[in-house]
Amino acid sequence: MQDTAHIYSDAPDRDTMGGRLSRARDAAGLPVAELARRLGVKTATIQAWESDRAQPRANRLAMLAGVLNVSLSWLLHGVGVSPADESRSELVNAVSANLKRIRKLQDETNRLIAQIEVDLSRAGNTG
Repeated sequence: MQDTAHIYSDAPDRDTMGGRLSRARDAAGLPVAELARRLGVKTATIQAWESDRAQPRANRLAMLAGVLNVSLSWLLHGVGVSPADESRSELVNAVSANLKRIRKLQDETNRLIAQIEVDLSRAGNTG
């Protein structure tokens, strides 16, 4: 059986399951009370899970992963893509797209400047 550190190129997340749960909930922008409502559990239950005083049952784990948009393997063992990695990737993609747009606008601006210079040169030579 392979060690989980070798399944993915990155080292597994060494945080506890409660810590990963808390980070995923924060990344999803869900208050504890809202997550508890969606799962049909008490707020104190979520708080116990996040502080590693209790563990969710299998059916709740699947619901947690779905609601928080994380994989079960990451939630349970820290193996896979964390919500922070995904949001960082989305940010990089957004910034890259904006940079590409700015470069296109800069190219268009440079073409317009060159055309204006040519037009001004012609206007100065004909008069």
